[in-house]
Amino acid sequence: MKPTTAEGTRDFTPEQVLKRNYIFDTIRSVFVKYGYLPIETPAMENLSTLSGKYGEEGDRLLFKILNNGEYLKGIKPADIEAQAYKALTPALAKRGLRYDLTVPFARFVVMHQNEISFPFKRYQIQPVWRADRPQKGRYREFYQCDVDVVGSTSLVYEAELVQIYDEVFSKLNLPVVIKFNNRKILTGIAEVAGIPELMVDMTVAIDKLDKIGLDGVKKEMADRGIGEAAVEKITQILAIQSLEELESALSASETGKLGIQEIQTMLQFLNSSPLQQEVQFDITLARGLNYYTGCIFEVQAKGVTMGSIGGGGRYDNLTEVFGLKDVSGVGVSFGAERIYDVLESLQLFPNDNSSSLKVLFIVLNEEAQLYAFKALKKLRDAGVNSEMYPEPAKFDKQIKYAQKRQVPFVIIVDTDELQSGLLRFRDLTSNQVEKLNLEEIIAKTQAL
Repeated sequence: MKPTTAEGTRDFTPEQVLKRNYIFDTIRSVFVKYGYLPIETPAMENLSTLSGKYGEEGDRLLFKILNNGEYLKGIKPADIEAQAYKALTPALAKRGLRYDLTVPFARFVVMHQNEISFPFKRYQIQPVWRADRPQKGRYREFYQCDVDVVGSTSLVYEAELVQIYDEVFSKLNLPVVIKFNNRKILTGIAEVAGIPELMVDMTVAIDKLDKIGLDGVKKEMADRGIGEAAVEKITQILAIQSLEELESALSASETGKLGIQEIQTMLQFLNSSPLQQEVQFDITLARGLNYYTGCIFEVQAKGVTMGSIGGGGRYDNLTEVFGLKDVSGVGVSFGAERIYDVLESLQLFPNDNSSSLKVLFIVLNEEAQLYAFKALKKLRDAGVNSEMYPEPAKFDKQIKYAQKRQVPFVIIVDTDELQSGLLRFRDLTSNQVEKLNLEEIIAKTQAL
């Protein structure tokens, strides 16, 4: 049987892992710079923790884990025949793989509330799983890089998260547009349209705008029970581009006006320091997850066709479902897999990677092998990533190995080099050869 990976998952080669680590290290360095602390949570959570937090579509995409032992014990054949999945799930599975990092974080905060200081600023870089249909840029197992702060309602944190997005993507040399909206504005639209009770249905439909277009959104709203007049009113408001016009359109909704005020406050903070990336208000931005209550964000890369490569927002009530009231939070996530695909597509990965092998010793006899093994320690102690070919094989064989490993430099050690103390230092890119002693080689490679 031919071995395969599970659908929607992938292996990563050393070259790919180095590139992924470049992304993770860049993101992590900015998180740390802004004062965020690392945590980790289990890959597996109780389904009671995950269920009901992501909306109907999110619940459908949760990976459930079958209970241990006789998991069919107590299951009625009639329920199986009737395909009563919602009734069967609790009996078959009590645990699931985490869908995102935010809900487990909320659970973490509640469980560790007496051990952490509020406001609590955390970052987390771990894999998540979704039972989605695999396609380009969408996988069933993928990494999220989350940064959140809980325990404060200050809008300074919304502005700070925009700055984090701006700095990370600027460090990656990736041009993006950082879009923002506010869920209170969406609530205001639903109120003005006379359908406050259908606000969630409206946002689920609006969130699909980039996938199904305006006509598709209108049809979905109608299918969800939103009347023709309300659909028309919503469509008119979604066409508004400026906050000033929107303020007038939502004048009858106190919640909507509050959402506009929150955005204006965030922009005041951001105006105090220039950003390198484009920041854009987008009234159609909805973010389908139900737990968002305030400002919401989404990042899209320029110059390539790809879904969002980041997103997040304010959530005021998430910890309340776990028993801790009045703890507001806000956070954003970086989609590492899509960021990787975009950087690869636009050829934006740096050629030189500090984690890569820099020097390979080529040894042509046993005495040279002993010398090189001792010299390796000196190079490595000096911070130079280096390796030795394991045996005195033919010169061409060792060179081919160096080329396959994409090593930029080789040090050739033979009898003549041992007698003179000068080693042949060869640049495999230019094929230039210098005769240098070990100390000179160390100084040269450190400077490169």
